[in-house]
Amino acid sequence: MPDVAGPTGYRPRRSVLYMPASNERALEKARTLAVDALILDLEDAVAPDAKEQARENACHAASSGDYGRREVTIRVNAVGTQWHAADLAAAAVAGPDAIVVPKVETGEQVRALATALEAAGAPERTQLWVMVETPQAVFNAREIAAASDRLSVLVLGTNDLVKELAAEHVPGRQPVLTALSLAVLAARSAGKVVLDGVYNDVQDAEGFAAECEQGRQLGFDGKTLIHPGQVEACNAAFAPSEAAVEDARGVLAAWESGAGAGVVTHRGRLVESLHVETAQRVLAVHEAISGLDAD
Repeated sequence: MPDVAGPTGYRPRRSVLYMPASNERALEKARTLAVDALILDLEDAVAPDAKEQARENACHAASSGDYGRREVTIRVNAVGTQWHAADLAAAAVAGPDAIVVPKVETGEQVRALATALEAAGAPERTQLWVMVETPQAVFNAREIAAASDRLSVLVLGTNDLVKELAAEHVPGRQPVLTALSLAVLAARSAGKVVLDGVYNDVQDAEGFAAECEQGRQLGFDGKTLIHPGQVEACNAAFAPSEAAVEDARGVLAAWESGAGAGVVTHRGRLVESLHVETAQRVLAVHEAISGLDAD
């Protein structure tokens, strides 16, 4: 499991909000949002004639230190576009928490990106996040996830994936469930974090809550967002509930008190080492989130 060795090793990424880096007011507002991470966007949300100013804004924001405990990342334009090289070079110098690269489809591309970041002088702390948003990327997800130690997060691009599949956006996301699960499997096999894609209808609170619950059940660590109004519900959905925390503590207590016994149970359920590991993870996540709330 990624980043779950204990409270100090886990970094919450429940809510990860895209912010257009061309919008200076949005960047300023982001300093006050209860979001775990920000993706300062130079790609889809930015018009071609605003790309250079957006790049400057994002790099200034990422290096400013004004965002507190929030993880600040920069999404550059895709490899092969006219802006990619300049985006990557500038972002590397700015040294954000991570650089997010869209349209990645192979492990070879991941290795090339890691090499390019090092050559551009990116500090070691600047991680690489890559987006899985095409059929080829889904089929290569395991190779992508394991391609570099610098790569820490897979980000699902579900809008592009639906388009590439010639599918439709429907409640329950049946057309992309296989792809979502394959991405989670790939991330877990390589010990990486994996983030769910966005929910497009910012007025549909009920639909958004349902998709957050589905993403958590599938195994995602958090969800990418397109509007600040989605942050609170997302944080709640991807945090352990009070009942889950209480149950995890009970499992650990039962395990400790039953040391040496042939069979350990909690509330009538058999407790094995795998249940203990799950309980430890729940409490690690809970304590890390509680630490954020205290800050």
